[in-house]
Amino acid sequence: MGDFNHPDICWRDNAAERKQSRKFLECVDDNFLLQVIEEPTRRGAMLDLILTNKEGLVGDVKLKGSLGCSDHEMVEFKILRAARRALGRLATLDFRRADFGLFRDLLGRIPWDKALEGSGAQDSWLIVKHHLLQAQERCIPRKRKSSKTTKRPPWMNKELLGKVKQKKEAYRGWKQGQAAWEEYRETLQAAREQVRKAQSPDRN
Repeated sequence: MGDFNHPDICWRDNAAERKQSRKFLECVDDNFLLQVIEEPTRRGAMLDLILTNKEGLVGDVKLKGSLGCSDHEMVEFKILRAARRALGRLATLDFRRADFGLFRDLLGRIPWDKALEGSGAQDSWLIVKHHLLQAQERCIPRKRKSSKTTKRPPWMNKELLGKVKQKKEAYRGWKQGQAAWEEYRETLQAAREQVRKAQSPDRN
């Protein structure tokens, strides 16, 4: 939230006069953000904004008058439920840097006959697994898995990616004068609706 100073943006029509404001709108759309303030916050202009990445997260938005000498309205709002973002830090074994010689040596030192003596199949497997994991911990380093898919939100599937691509292509076409505003707006609204349905916890 804050004073973004884009008085020429019409949030109802998702349109703006200035190039900088249009770029800001494009950024908001590309990051699936929603703007929830509906009334002017300074001299008839909507300069102060609240952006959220989940519909229904922010509510009870009220303008409460100016504070001190400021000519901006104070904005009061409520977070309607706790939002916790799961950080996916996936780690995987880095076999390229593994010391397999040491791995074989560590397992070779174990007196298996004595270690497994008197144990049934299940207990024997647990003993073997324990020693394997200990050797793995010493000999095979881990690395953080980095890929484009791990950075995507869990609800972003192939179909939605296609909708987002269509929206970007429609925007580019409208900007270059190759498509009508109505066509771009229809594509934008369809993409937004799909995203909101995917984000909704009741989608299943």
